Amino acid sequence: MMCLDIYLSSLNEHELKAVDFENNFETIQTMPLLSWDIYSDYRFSQFNELQRNQDIINVKALAQKFNWNVDINELFKEEIFEAIVVTDLKQKIIWVNKGFTEMTGYSRKEALNRTPGFLQGPKTSLEVKERIQIKLSGLTPFKEVIVNYKKNTEAYKCEVKIFPLYNEKTTHFIALEKRVI
Repeated sequence: MMCLDIYLSSLNEHELKAVDFENNFETIQTMPLLSWDIYSDYRFSQFNELQRNQDIINVKALAQKFNWNVDINELFKEEIFEAIVVTDLKQKIIWVNKGFTEMTGYSRKEALNRTPGFLQGPKTSLEVKERIQIKLSGLTPFKEVIVNYKKNTEAYKCEVKIFPLYNEKTTHFIALEKRVI
């Protein structure tokens, strides 16, 4: 009804008299609020799926550029993530998705060429950091939960699943991240 109010307020006096309220409003079909909730949930899930597919396309482009012998579709098949971070072997960030910016508040430009350590702070466990370093040197996939910090200094727990990416040898890592409680 708000749109109708805006429309009617934009009419001059002559146009307003020409509107036949009684006949026009009889044909308006209303929908219960529940329908809009269902519709918005559906649209939101569609948007998330499109964004996920775009992220996978971007990672496939990187895979082609670096000749990774990794099945990207299989890598993402069962994974739920918000953020994606791709690093080189020295753990310098070479690419992040839009979800990274939404999760951390840092832009892509602010993250590039930095190590993920810039997200860590006082509540980040030294033991977890050490385990991650050991597992990275083992060049096998793993999962950890770490406390990171947003740009606004708010701490959050993050589940990180890291996979080595390789051609003849390991060249990069990809981290699929999501907030956890």
